Amino acid sequence: MDQTKRPTIKDVAAEANVSVATVNRVLSGSGAVRQGTRERVRLAAEQIGFYGMGALRSRIAAARPRYRFGFLLHQPSRAFYRNIAEALRAAVPTMPDCEIELRTVFLDDLSPQNVASRMLALGAECDAVGVVAAVHPLVTQAVDTLNARNVPVFALISQISATGHVRYIGLDNWKVGRTAAWVFEHVCRAPGKLGILVGNHRYRCQEMNESGFRSYFREHAPGFTLLEPLLTFESSAIAQEMTEKLLNENPDLSGLYVAGGGITGAIAALRSTGRAGSLVVVGYELMESTRPALLDGTLTFIISHPLARIAQEALAGMIRAVSAPNEGGNFTNILPFEIYTRENI
Repeated sequence: MDQTKRPTIKDVAAEANVSVATVNRVLSGSGAVRQGTRERVRLAAEQIGFYGMGALRSRIAAARPRYRFGFLLHQPSRAFYRNIAEALRAAVPTMPDCEIELRTVFLDDLSPQNVASRMLALGAECDAVGVVAAVHPLVTQAVDTLNARNVPVFALISQISATGHVRYIGLDNWKVGRTAAWVFEHVCRAPGKLGILVGNHRYRCQEMNESGFRSYFREHAPGFTLLEPLLTFESSAIAQEMTEKLLNENPDLSGLYVAGGGITGAIAALRSTGRAGSLVVVGYELMESTRPALLDGTLTFIISHPLARIAQEALAGMIRAVSAPNEGGNFTNILPFEIYTRENI
């Protein structure tokens, strides 16, 4: 091309290997051009220095589909949920060929009534909703109401339906529980008593964690004594109290499995009672609070969610569900979990 001449629409078409009519449709903002073709035209125009780049970029941006996705998460005081929100924000610009507005709501009140109410409110403003919630009839009713309004619902971290009719993105928690049990069998010097902390049995992920945990010992290590789980109600303070109770009532405790919320409280109790490092402890999520505990031996083993991957899969699944609502399928995505010891962080 003669570099002294200003590139024309015809030159853009030749560079992009499309017709002049296609370039004109892109420039006019016509919806009759595939997004991939629009991007090819944009790249070709940039390559040759097309004079109308400003108008071209604005037309392409205006033609991109726009979505508003809402996420309902637990208390903002908990690092795990702040990390989920951050992972979602980081994933938004990686989604191709669309514009996403993210609405993230943190809940202090985790009662089923409040969760269901906030789900419906978020669904009235968003194209799809993601939620971390316990299984409860009110939550199920809210899911059904949103689905009837063509607002897809995605369960993150914990399934809210045993049948799979609610889209789920998270771990195979049966495997998570059995993996935790494997650690105790292979790290404990001898079979002994194991304490279990559970946040709330209505969180299906925690119920499956405990079920998988117990099934492993029935199958492979019946010499261990598994104590009845103590509830933390997802509270660090209660987890600390329950851990202290376990240690006081069971001075011969060999290990502790923190199968639900409250890991920071359990860590605090182990340290304050002088028991840190004296028993095998398995918990969840590599965070600012758990990393030092893993390094100093308070925690033995951490099982963690791949948050960046969960965020990307959640957004991609929502885009598919909203853009192709008649395709069917539940978009459930079981992801591999991460494993940490103090030797690999």
